[in-house]
Amino acid sequence: MSNNTAKTIVITGANRGIGYAMAKICQQRGDNVYALCRQSSAQLDALGVNVVEQVDIATQAGIDKAVSALSGITIDLLINNAGILRNEQLSELNQQTIIEQFKVNALAPLCLSHALLGNLSSGSKIALITSRMGSITDNTSGGRYGYRMSKAALNIAAVSLARDLSEENIAVGIYHPGYVQTEMVNSDGILNNGDISADVAAQRLIALMDNLTMADSGVFKHSNGETLPW
Repeated sequence: MSNNTAKTIVITGANRGIGYAMAKICQQRGDNVYALCRQSSAQLDALGVNVVEQVDIATQAGIDKAVSALSGITIDLLINNAGILRNEQLSELNQQTIIEQFKVNALAPLCLSHALLGNLSSGSKIALITSRMGSITDNTSGGRYGYRMSKAALNIAAVSLARDLSEENIAVGIYHPGYVQTEMVNSDGILNNGDISADVAAQRLIALMDNLTMADSGVFKHSNGETLPW
């Protein structure tokens, strides 16, 4: 994707945060962007991309809406970015929010990717935005049960996708964006030490996706290019 030919790029959760930042980068360089979201935002409306609303990827109706909007369109890059973050501790376990995160963070990206397989062809790419909080090796602080469990589940689904799509020459990227100050993590707009902005994360992620090849399909990477442990 490093050439100058415009690509067709589909991004979920594109109304804010990293999703919006990636949509902006792709639009500005001339790509044909489909921004999928439950509800648009003023900044997304102003971008001039193809906005598809009412896409709650955790529901069949939302997936059907996306499939219908993308009918007949060949997708070069599908970015599964939409996700949610809740906070369960051992002292405050909540089955409902854990299940909610599994549906949105793990199951929905797999189901959407499956539903759009007919839009992909040899050389197409699928990117899944995950988190190092889904790394078992990297878990040194505990807590965040639903988020950690759902992202670990997404990671293994992504590896299976990479294996299953290898013969189709469709590469799968698995990316931790870095600790990013966005609305999802209740940002006050102030970057703490080690945090990065959504724009910086998006630039790094798009660069990794541009350079994704079959050789690193199914590899778990930090947006800075580092390979992360499972």
